[in-house]
Amino acid sequence: MGRLEVLLVENFKSWRGRQVIGPFKNFTCIIGPNGSGKSNVMDALSFVMGEKIANLRVKNIQELIHGAHIGKPVSSSASVKIVYVEESGEEKTFERIVQAGGSEFRFDDNPVSRSAYVAELEKIGIIVKAQNCLVFQGTVELISMKKPKERTEFFEEISTSGELRGEYEEKKRNLQKAEEDSQFNFNKKKNLAAERKHAKLENEEAERYQSVVEELKINKIQLQLFQLYHNERKIHFLNTELEHVNRDLSVTKESLSHHENTVKAKKKEHGMLTRQLQQTEKELKSLEALLNQKRPQYIKAKENTSHHLKKLDVAKKSVKDSEKQCSKQEDDIKALETELVDLDGAWRSFEKQIKEEILPKRPDIELEASQLDHYKELKEQVRRKVAIMTQQLEKLHWEQKTDEERLAFEKRRHGEVEENLKQIKEQIEDHKKRIEKLEEYTKTCMDSLKEKKQQEENLMDEIAKTKSRMSEVNEELTLTSNELQNAGIDSHEGKCQQKRAEVLEHLKRLYPDSVFGRLVDLCHPIHKKYQLAVTKVFGQYLLAIVVATEKVARDCIRFLKEERAEPETFLALDYLDMKPINESLREIKGCKMVIDVIKTQFPQLKKVIHFVCGNGLVCETVEEARHIAFGGPERRKTVALDGTLFLKSGVISGGSSDLKYKARCWDEKELKNLRDRRTQLTQELKGLMKTLRKEADLKQIQTLVQGTHTRLKYSQSELDMTKKKQLPAFYQEQSQLQSELLNIESQCIMLSEGMKERQQRIEEFQGKIDKVEDGIFRHFCEEIGVENIREFENKHVKQQQEIDQKRLEFEKQKTRLNSQLEYSRNQLKKKLNKINTLKEAVQKGREEIDDLKKAEENCLQIIDELTAKQQQLKDISVTQNSNVEEVQAQIEEERKKFLAVDREVRKCQKEVVIIQTSLEQKRLEKHNMLLDCKVQDIEIILLLGSLDDITEVEALQSDEEVEAHLRLLLQQVASQEDVLLKSAAPNLRALESLRAARDKYQESADAFEASRKEARMRRQEFEQVKKRRYDLFSKCFEYVSVSIDQIYKKLCRNNSAQAFLSAENSEEPYLAGISYNCVAPGKRFMPMDNMSGGEKCVAALALLFAVHSFRPAPFFVLDEVDAALDNTNIGKVSSYIKEQTQQQFQMIIISLKEELYSKADALIGIYPEILKAKKAARDTKSPFRTRHALQRLPAGDQTAQSQCPVHPGLVSLYCSNSFE
Repeated sequence: MGRLEVLLVENFKSWRGRQVIGPFKNFTCIIGPNGSGKSNVMDALSFVMGEKIANLRVKNIQELIHGAHIGKPVSSSASVKIVYVEESGEEKTFERIVQAGGSEFRFDDNPVSRSAYVAELEKIGIIVKAQNCLVFQGTVELISMKKPKERTEFFEEISTSGELRGEYEEKKRNLQKAEEDSQFNFNKKKNLAAERKHAKLENEEAERYQSVVEELKINKIQLQLFQLYHNERKIHFLNTELEHVNRDLSVTKESLSHHENTVKAKKKEHGMLTRQLQQTEKELKSLEALLNQKRPQYIKAKENTSHHLKKLDVAKKSVKDSEKQCSKQEDDIKALETELVDLDGAWRSFEKQIKEEILPKRPDIELEASQLDHYKELKEQVRRKVAIMTQQLEKLHWEQKTDEERLAFEKRRHGEVEENLKQIKEQIEDHKKRIEKLEEYTKTCMDSLKEKKQQEENLMDEIAKTKSRMSEVNEELTLTSNELQNAGIDSHEGKCQQKRAEVLEHLKRLYPDSVFGRLVDLCHPIHKKYQLAVTKVFGQYLLAIVVATEKVARDCIRFLKEERAEPETFLALDYLDMKPINESLREIKGCKMVIDVIKTQFPQLKKVIHFVCGNGLVCETVEEARHIAFGGPERRKTVALDGTLFLKSGVISGGSSDLKYKARCWDEKELKNLRDRRTQLTQELKGLMKTLRKEADLKQIQTLVQGTHTRLKYSQSELDMTKKKQLPAFYQEQSQLQSELLNIESQCIMLSEGMKERQQRIEEFQGKIDKVEDGIFRHFCEEIGVENIREFENKHVKQQQEIDQKRLEFEKQKTRLNSQLEYSRNQLKKKLNKINTLKEAVQKGREEIDDLKKAEENCLQIIDELTAKQQQLKDISVTQNSNVEEVQAQIEEERKKFLAVDREVRKCQKEVVIIQTSLEQKRLEKHNMLLDCKVQDIEIILLLGSLDDITEVEALQSDEEVEAHLRLLLQQVASQEDVLLKSAAPNLRALESLRAARDKYQESADAFEASRKEARMRRQEFEQVKKRRYDLFSKCFEYVSVSIDQIYKKLCRNNSAQAFLSAENSEEPYLAGISYNCVAPGKRFMPMDNMSGGEKCVAALALLFAVHSFRPAPFFVLDEVDAALDNTNIGKVSSYIKEQTQQQFQMIIISLKEELYSKADALIGIYPEILKAKKAARDTKSPFRTRHALQRLPAGDQTAQSQCPVHPGLVSLYCSNSFE
């Protein structure tokens, strides 16, 4: 086996310029630091082996050029070239060049195509798609963790069985299609054989059936001729009768027209009076609205006047109280003035008394000059001796005098404070009473306000709900009116319909639990498209009345006769006789039972619907209805959606001209509901309008609430002012006065006690002074003849002092009275000013009250005028109402006459309608008989254009004879038809069907043989491709599954280790997954997911080596497959690789672990150029140390070979690796 010799790169990725990497030994390791570009060696090998650009870690092919990834390519091209040496020594070169946005392939330096290039690689054992010689970084563990289906695809790539996948799938699809065609033709052949047998039986039956049909045809001709003859006679009789009734009707109509004109004139007059009444009511409503507007204004003015009157009363009371206080103050001033006058009189009397009484009574003790001088000397001597005591005594006298004045002042203050305290208490009592009244009034206002607010909220909620409901009702009413207008049916019902509806309502009232209503009103089709069909099937029962019992039906018929109403059809639930429902009809495709397309809310009505519809079927089209009616073994009653009816007897009734008009009754039911809903909404709207008129009451209540709220606000503010400011101020003043009174009393007590103590001290000092005086003045007193000197002084000096003291007291009292009088006058002046201010406020309040009373009187006058006008309009309205009622009575009288004539007209019209209906019925019978003859292919020959000339028909005079003969003919036809009905309807084209069935059977037999041959051929082709694919896949799988266990044991160096592959699908293993499991040495079996990283890596390497051994490549390149291995496992793996490279293949490994690359035959080192690192290869047989294996190159050298300076056996190759 050959090997890879060298790798030449030029400007490829991280290599700049041309670099030669190699030569590669049998076991070569590529080493170098992280990021140095080791993996670029892997990319270079992948690139030259034809790998896609997406797997080379670049976005586009141009980035493979050195420097292109940073926008600075060093060249416009890059190339990678490998030199492969065969075992025979022959060299082969493979080169791939990046140039002009694409790649060029060269083999032995000759340009070749990619396919030829890949073919040459496959010749040396390299499969590009399978990548059987390259294992990229990080893919080892992924190989072990592949899903079973992915592992199957991997084996298909290795075994090349995947190339047959497309052919396999195509052959398989062709086989399935051929087998399906064969089975289809077989089933078709089987069905056609049954059809051929059935056609043969039908042909025999048709021949028997035809003979009976011919006999029936002759009898039908006789029957139709008989019916046509007597029908013509009846038509002639009805025409004569119709002309007579029409003449009577024209006379009655003229009378009806006269009465109708009279009623119209009266209605016109009634309309005019009604409009006048409406106008009056409109004016009355506007006047009432104006009154509702003015009344709140009057109430507001009245409340305002009442409020101002209360304020005026308060002001008057304040004036009165102030005047009372002023009067009291004036009395006090007069008392003070009187007291002052009395004081002046007393003073003058005192002076007069002194002159008249005291001066003449003085003793005639006269001292001589020497005695007087001696008295003075002695007095001076006494003064000197008692100077200190005299000073102390004078001081005590002065203090005593001061305290006496203070005591008198405090007593006066005490009286004034008591008077003020009394006034304050009176004012507090007045304010308390005022607060009680205000609180009571506030509570009354709050209760009234709460009640009115509740009324206001209730009215507002009611009005809001009314407005919301009015908008909803108006919207719904508009939609209902639009629907009625769009339907074009928004008109009054005809009188005939109204009469019939009235009769039905009357019957329902008479028998509420027994009369259910008309059939059309009690049920309806499930979809509009079934309306025509259901209308056709219902026929004469469409407007029939459903009742509970036969007795009720007879009673209703008797009532109709008594009322001379139109005849009605009644369906009694206990009188109906019906056949059971044929459930097998529901299984027929393309149709539904009529009873299934009709729904009703009344369970008991289902019996009536079954009776009317029977086992009828409804179909989408006329063709389907005809086929189901006559195409099967039994004839059936069917109806198409357009109203075409097919009966069992063979009669076909098309959609008549009035069928659509009759079908409108289903829509009229909805329209009737809409009209009822419109009437209901109109009545509800009128009620809502009445409720909406309560807005005037709401406004009045809102005005009352506003007035009450204003009064409450004023009362609360006044109450708060009284409580929070005035009353606390009075209480505070009272407290201050009480405290001041207590202080004054305590001061008085203290002064009294102090004066008593001081008086005792004065008496003590006076005694001492008197003793000294007595000692000094003893001889002098004996000389002048007095007991002591004080006696002399008291008689002559003391008297004068008392007079002076009395005068001083008079003067002080006068000063006090003048001060008090001035203070009282000032207080009186202030109170008079306050009274004047209050009087001005009272005068102003009176003027405002006068204005408010005038406004109130104006409002009241306006209200009275409006009330009078309202009463006048009410009187007019009553008069107009009486006029309207009078005219209405006249209209009713004329209307009764009109209705009497109208009943006559309707009676005549009813007779006309009955005759016309009978006539139309006879003509329709004639038309249907002729149409029946045409449909049944009955040939009727008329001689000379009249039926009277037909000799076969006997001339029968009475109706009984006609009916008896008709029944005889009908019995004959019915018996023959019964025979035909009992016998299944034959296929009249049975002979043609038999021939067609034989031809189809022969064609299907030929087609079956051809498809069977085709399926046999397709199976042979598929089995061949399947065998080839199975052989290729099984060869690879069996080889790998056998060898992988031995390889895993060798890798683990333990015979207890196990590795095995198992296919999920043993017959075709490539269609399912392949499971791969290993049992590590010394461990129990566990899934691959639960194994450690190293165990997974060893298992993946075992699988890789096993697959490689099946289709060995000349060399094997692994990128860091030892990343997850510990040193022990690395040693085992490197030993296995060493053994294999000596015999089997060349191994190139990129590794970072010394335990692995130390066993390699050669090393290639990759280092960045910026570190001046080089790449070296050595012979591992010599001792080696990494730090000795590298040698720096001279500057500018790119490639050189040299001998290692440390180990002579080491050959070193240095290659710079540039990074920019």
